[in-house]
Amino acid sequence: MLYSVIITDGMFPDHSIEESVLKGTGIVEKIEWEGETDLVSKIVEADALLVQYASITRDVLRRLKRCKVIVRYGIGVDNIDLEAARERGIRVCNVPDYCLNEVADHTIAMALAAIRQIGNVDREVRNGNWPSRLPQPVLPFSKLDFCLVGFGGIAREVARRALGLGFRVSAYDPYTDSSIFENDRVTESDLDTLMARADVLSLHIPSTPETRHIINECSIGKMKASALIINTSRGTLIDSSALADALAEGRIAGAALDVFETEPLSLSDRLRDVPNVILSSHIAWYSEESLLKLQENAAEEIRRVLGGQHPRYAVN
Repeated sequence: MLYSVIITDGMFPDHSIEESVLKGTGIVEKIEWEGETDLVSKIVEADALLVQYASITRDVLRRLKRCKVIVRYGIGVDNIDLEAARERGIRVCNVPDYCLNEVADHTIAMALAAIRQIGNVDREVRNGNWPSRLPQPVLPFSKLDFCLVGFGGIAREVARRALGLGFRVSAYDPYTDSSIFENDRVTESDLDTLMARADVLSLHIPSTPETRHIINECSIGKMKASALIINTSRGTLIDSSALADALAEGRIAGAALDVFETEPLSLSDRLRDVPNVILSSHIAWYSEESLLKLQENAAEEIRRVLGGQHPRYAVN
């Protein structure tokens, strides 16, 4: 028996990788759809779903007849109703290990560009100027505290890179054992202390009701005016309006953002116009290798579940 594996959406040029991984297990079909009703009509008989951006709501889930597993192409699962899936006995999995190095590299690249104010200097030179000093005061890396909110796999890779560059590194993560901090030579901290200490505050936590807008007017008020905020995690972690206000008013020195509350970033979004912010288009995960690895690992998770094995990365 071959299972029906439906790909709801994705930015991949083709799906030969998924077809190869699932050969002998399922028939892979990529669908096109418009609106939730059309989506449901095309996945109602699916045994498994591969999803990137499609919203898999409670209403969608209750109408699925045979679905056993949904795998998200990526780390975050904000677009899938996990509780409703659990109630229906549908496993939801993600692919958290496909881009650890890429996101860590992008985080460090954004942090260094923000610290050295490369964007500002680039604009000055393009405008015909030749600045001999950086626009804002800057210290050597060895005098700066690089602070991580969250200490999972990506954050640990960021910490290794930051330590190699000479930063003082500390992190907050109540779900990580103290021995891991010690082994990685990272100072464990509570959140308030971390925010007050940070010269660079880098976010590495999932989007949950508890973490939504963890960076807000109040938390920014606890930070140094000279601090920088880096976000390559989830856009909802930051109240973008509060951050835009703080940047415009000089209450925070700068930010570097790869993720946003609404994507793509609106042409009218204030973050486009405030000073001292670096913007990238949710691209921290990307490399040619990670793109292929994402497809392969997602399909392998489908194969495991349909084959009666335990998934590696179930999230519900």
